[in-house]
Amino acid sequence: MRIDALNQVAQIYGANKASKAYKTRDFAEVRDEVSISNAGRDLQVAKEAVAQAPDVREDLVADVKTRIQDGTYSVSDDDFASVLIEKFAELD
Repeated sequence: MRIDALNQVAQIYGANKASKAYKTRDFAEVRDEVSISNAGRDLQVAKEAVAQAPDVREDLVADVKTRIQDGTYSVSDDDFASVLIEKFAELD
């Protein structure tokens, strides 16, 4: 084993260097800072708007309920089948 090669490796990795001692006041002067971008603010506003929006659009539901009760609500077989096929295709 060559000792001089081991010393060269130690020098490369700085094993013999002394680390700098920091005073307590050096760390006291450093302050953390947080800033939120405009995109982050916009996202927060959008999230709040979605949270406040109703899950069900009552105006559309009331219209469909009325049409079903009156017997005027109908769905074509072709439309129903195409939607059904699309949903099953998404599962694959």
